[in-house]
Amino acid sequence: MKNVFFLLLLSLTFSCCNSNNSNGKKEVAVDVTIDTAQKSPATIMATNIDMLKNIIVYDVFSPPVASRIYAYASLAQYEAIRFNDTSFISFTAKLNGFDAIPQPVAGTPYNYTVAAVKAFATMAENVIFNKDSLRFYTDNTLNTLSLVTSKEVFNRSIQLGDSIGKIIWKRASKDFYKETRGMAKYNVEQIEEKWQPTPPDYMDAVEPWWNKIKPLALDSCNQCAPAAPYSYSDKKESPFFKEALAAFKTANNLTDSLKSLATFWDDNPFVMNHSGHAAYATKKMTPGGHWMAITAKACRNTRANEVKTAQAFALTSVALLDGFISCWDEKYRSQTVRPITVINKYLNPTWQPFLQTPPFPEYPSGHSIISASAAVVLTHLFGSKFNFKDSSELEYQGVVRSFPNFYAAADEAGISRFYGGIHFMNAINKGSAQGKAVGHIVLQKLGLSK
Repeated sequence: MKNVFFLLLLSLTFSCCNSNNSNGKKEVAVDVTIDTAQKSPATIMATNIDMLKNIIVYDVFSPPVASRIYAYASLAQYEAIRFNDTSFISFTAKLNGFDAIPQPVAGTPYNYTVAAVKAFATMAENVIFNKDSLRFYTDNTLNTLSLVTSKEVFNRSIQLGDSIGKIIWKRASKDFYKETRGMAKYNVEQIEEKWQPTPPDYMDAVEPWWNKIKPLALDSCNQCAPAAPYSYSDKKESPFFKEALAAFKTANNLTDSLKSLATFWDDNPFVMNHSGHAAYATKKMTPGGHWMAITAKACRNTRANEVKTAQAFALTSVALLDGFISCWDEKYRSQTVRPITVINKYLNPTWQPFLQTPPFPEYPSGHSIISASAAVVLTHLFGSKFNFKDSSELEYQGVVRSFPNFYAAADEAGISRFYGGIHFMNAINKGSAQGKAVGHIVLQKLGLSK
């Protein structure tokens, strides 16, 4: 069945969630148009993740929360599709806290693409808001697959996929995410050396309790904790103030090329734009979504089959989630101020960074950590000389950037935050090392390291 190509007749239209059209029929909220075409099982795996990306953008999940959604949904589809190739191991059997994955009945035929779509849908539906768009997409996909699958095999495959999705959700439901929704609002310490909300909107701290989320591969949230950041100081000869001065000077002398680089990697899912008294938001994909798109590109470029494609998404998303857990643990322990806070106080009271400062502490750099952790696992899968063109920002910016390998892309993602004026270099350098450590632990946990 793995070599069969399936006809997907899908057209998803844009409207408000749960709205009805003039004929009284329910429409969906997410704009994902899939032209009538021959879709291979590998393409279906990638399309599942692309659909999820668009839902995450629409629902405006924060970067840490988005990484959790990607991880569990990707693991669900991988654990179902891997039965197409017995050389691929179960990831959940080695990761933390999962029950055993249901097994297909030996000698009984299945359509594992059907099972993977169903496992993906069963899991994803539990962690998103916009369920109608997900159901519309997966129902159409499964209906199309049913045209080339016997009813008996189809129903058996649906049952297997649903049971796998429920096992993944069982673990997700116990990772302490629900409990963090009810935790107290973050108490900002009103002292100079601690992080403060930043202009223009002075938003509340994002996910201050994210270190409570149970990691997938790491033993604990602080397993890869970096050295402490530089101590806050207003002394011009201090390492901290030198960092602030470097950020200030660099941001004031940005070339158009550096501005383009910073914008390309911004990946702020909810940028507030201000024009006079008016304010409006711009939605974009998250940093994790950017790396999932890079993963999709690598799979397409190498013509990876459906199992390798699903494996790549699962491995990358595990590295992303654990990277965010590791990062957020240190952010709210260090509570380092952002460049704008120091620069406005000591260098220029009206200075603004090129990029909008995100609402959480500065150290370490989240972009650096999750980009490096993703680069480690992607390099393991596709090699150290995998050159590619990153076109994931085309729909948002119309820009494509080229890279000789994944580490080069990760390094650029990290330094983009310095050019954007929202990070100090120490956070970027320490974050890169921290992310690589996370990525290597993921590989070791899964028995994939050489």
